[in-house]
Amino acid sequence: MKIASNKVVSVTYELHSSKGSDEKKFVETANIDNPLTFLCGTGSMIPKFEEQIAGLSLGDKFAFSILPEEAYGTVDADAIVSVPLDVFKVEGVVDYEILKVGNVLPMRDNEGNSLNGKVVIIENDHVILDFNHPLAGQQLHFKGEVIEVREATTDELEHGHAHTPGMHD
Repeated sequence: MKIASNKVVSVTYELHSSKGSDEKKFVETANIDNPLTFLCGTGSMIPKFEEQIAGLSLGDKFAFSILPEEAYGTVDADAIVSVPLDVFKVEGVVDYEILKVGNVLPMRDNEGNSLNGKVVIIENDHVILDFNHPLAGQQLHFKGEVIEVREATTDELEHGHAHTPGMHD
């Protein structure tokens, strides 16, 4: 059976990223004990990822790269914002154990949407946060293997995602 829309797919992979001509950096792995399992064609994956593995079958190996524009996009300068330091005060005090350069903080925008902002700079009266996806501006390099391709169940098609053991118990 070949990978196509409405098929449940499981793959193992190693993901590395690079920026420009920089050396590749390890990002993550999905191994046989914890594979990536998804319902193909539902928009849950990067479209270019699905395009690259479409037509593969059980046991097929893959290796490909995805440009930033086809993955998580380029770095958006408008997503790097200055926030008043007062926002981070609790009872008049800033917790600098949490507010550290490099930490990713859960935030909410003016409409109540959840966002994650990476602390870039801490100044006297403001903090610069980067709300870009952590892999924005990065080329993605996948290398892996297809370990399962099967028909989706009626429930999976109705729910729009693959069911893994214990998911809806």
